[in-house]
Amino acid sequence: MSTVALGGDLGIETSTELKTRLAPLVDQAGDLTLDASQVSRIHTAAMQVLCAFVDARRQAGHPTGFDGCTATFRDAARLLGLTQALGLDATHDNLKSVENAA
Repeated sequence: MSTVALGGDLGIETSTELKTRLAPLVDQAGDLTLDASQVSRIHTAAMQVLCAFVDARRQAGHPTGFDGCTATFRDAARLLGLTQALGLDATHDNLKSVENAA
């Protein structure tokens, strides 16, 4: 199993770099874990990159999971309706508000 740290800042300006870092891993066999334990800022564009990456690996038959997801990361996934697409455990905390998920 391989682990890739996502880092702390996944703002829109880092989305191209994120895609470039993840692209070679699409066809990597075996389990892959994305470490989201440092994510303190995330933009919708980064979430789109992550969704496309997870989906491409899923279609290739390669499992991808997340570890150590910060509240910022989970809130962004929840607000954007991407919890299921990313394979995250769904929480039933629909009343929690986020001032700025980005």
